[in-house]
Amino acid sequence: MAVFTSVTRDQLTDWLQNYALGQVLDFRGISSGIENTNYFLTTERGEFVLTLFENLTAEQLPFYLHLMRHLAGHGIPVPDPVPDGNGNLLGELCGKPATIVTKLAGRSHLQPTALHCAQVGDMLARLHLAGQDYPRFQPNLRSLPWWRQAVPAVLPFLDEQESTLLRAEMAYQEQVFASADYLSLPQGPCHCDLFRDNVLFIDGDPQAGTTDRLGGFFDFYFAGCDKWLFDLAVTVNDWCCEPESGQIDATRCLALLQAYHAVRPLGRAEAACWRAMLRAGALRFWLSRLYDYHLPRAAEMLKPHDPGHFERILRQRIGAPAVPWPQ
Repeated sequence: MAVFTSVTRDQLTDWLQNYALGQVLDFRGISSGIENTNYFLTTERGEFVLTLFENLTAEQLPFYLHLMRHLAGHGIPVPDPVPDGNGNLLGELCGKPATIVTKLAGRSHLQPTALHCAQVGDMLARLHLAGQDYPRFQPNLRSLPWWRQAVPAVLPFLDEQESTLLRAEMAYQEQVFASADYLSLPQGPCHCDLFRDNVLFIDGDPQAGTTDRLGGFFDFYFAGCDKWLFDLAVTVNDWCCEPESGQIDATRCLALLQAYHAVRPLGRAEAACWRAMLRAGALRFWLSRLYDYHLPRAAEMLKPHDPGHFERILRQRIGAPAVPWPQ
């Protein structure tokens, strides 16, 4: 969500002639993230987010946009793409594919409690079930085939210990992905990037006796069809992780898993693959952060993430004597 492509107010105003959103009242870039150009947009009709896509193609994007529309139609709180006057969810602005989506209410909680984690687990299970009848298919583009391409690109930048870890984990995951248990795991559309900063909560009012409630999930542009357990593992690795050590906080993790399990019960093969998927989720983000750090793209507001964070998580997931699982 860094600003790779600058948009002037005149360019935006001209482009918005295709939409029934009224005049532009406010327009400002969003600095977080590293994949797309995003702007907060306020018009006479409300608050929105404008996204210009820097890597995804116009051929790939309908999967994501129609998935959000599908989920929104099934009661999942996600940004809903706004159609233009011709009913199109995708346009072109400054030479880039572009879309406008509704802006969700709330704010991110970067130090979540078990209460926050339980709500995330509950809604993630509902999202998975709601996506079962989504007719479009696209694989997770940052899964094993991408790992195979990215590993040779980053290896020259790594020291001996990092290189040894990366090679060993890739060999392990190749075996996991070929196993009968993994192949039997239930699957469907997944968010694949459900970190704390991609979820909003509406603050509760202690004086009124109300608690924080989930406002919605956003940033679906890493979504794809994958094993639901992998999506759950990616989520746990962020929401239930101690940042300094990489260890899982058992209280938060069990709150998230039990809430998920109450909506979509987890099966035997999922229990058997749980540790492997926690490792897979850590590998995926360690590898992508290594790639972005060592092979960066230019951007006005780019803030690359620290690869070491997910290296610690991966080492911890490999070495931990046990990992939480709902009973």
